[in-house]
Amino acid sequence: MTSPVTTCPRCGRPGTATADREPGGPTDLICPEGHQWRAAGRPGWARYASPGLIRQPGADASTVTPLKEVDKDGRRWRIGTAGDVAWFAGQTTQGLSITAAIPPVFDAYATFHPPDGVGFAAHERAVVDELVACTPDQPWWLGYLDTGAHDVVFPRAPRVSLYSEYPYVLVEAGPEQALTWRVGHMRGDGPLPDLFFPADRSWLVSALWDDTWTDFGASAAVVARLQRNPLVAARPVSLDEDACPPGLTRE
Repeated sequence: MTSPVTTCPRCGRPGTATADREPGGPTDLICPEGHQWRAAGRPGWARYASPGLIRQPGADASTVTPLKEVDKDGRRWRIGTAGDVAWFAGQTTQGLSITAAIPPVFDAYATFHPPDGVGFAAHERAVVDELVACTPDQPWWLGYLDTGAHDVVFPRAPRVSLYSEYPYVLVEAGPEQALTWRVGHMRGDGPLPDLFFPADRSWLVSALWDDTWTDFGASAAVVARLQRNPLVAARPVSLDEDACPPGLTRE
């Protein structure tokens, strides 16, 4: 598995290992500003925990003022917190099924990735177009997984932890921003966030750290719509089958 992020959750700067690197020690990493923290996903750490704002261990929460908004494109955008993902955090499972990424609260599930001969830009534009067409006008939450190697759009924003305590920058925006704010993610050169869902929580898109595909949960009608679009070519999956699409492999 790829090593977890080593970016400071307080200031966004790269961190280096401290002398005390035991999983039970007080800190694992330190940044140039002197902030110290434990690295998510290290051996001995709790996995699949409920989310929380990632901050310096031992810091008094009353002395930390989280960044609540960020500026981009001439306006301010709200940064998400643990409460905005609490509806599915802790409901995912370990293993190979779709519920490793999507909680079992939807009527239908699928995976998708660019079909042969279709580039990431066209594929992901088609995904967003289909979701816009079947979703009432509302904000979308966009989640960017901080791998240490991929753009999270707002590097100094606080993170929320999800799944195996992976850190995400979560921003309230919309479909236009999902397609324009970055280029390049873990799966290829497309723009999409690693996790996103609408305010009404009617569907959830999530691509896990080591997966080369994207997982999806929604109504049966929405899954069927994505399945019919040849640029999306979603593949329905059941809760008890391996979510890895045929022809792809796990990293």
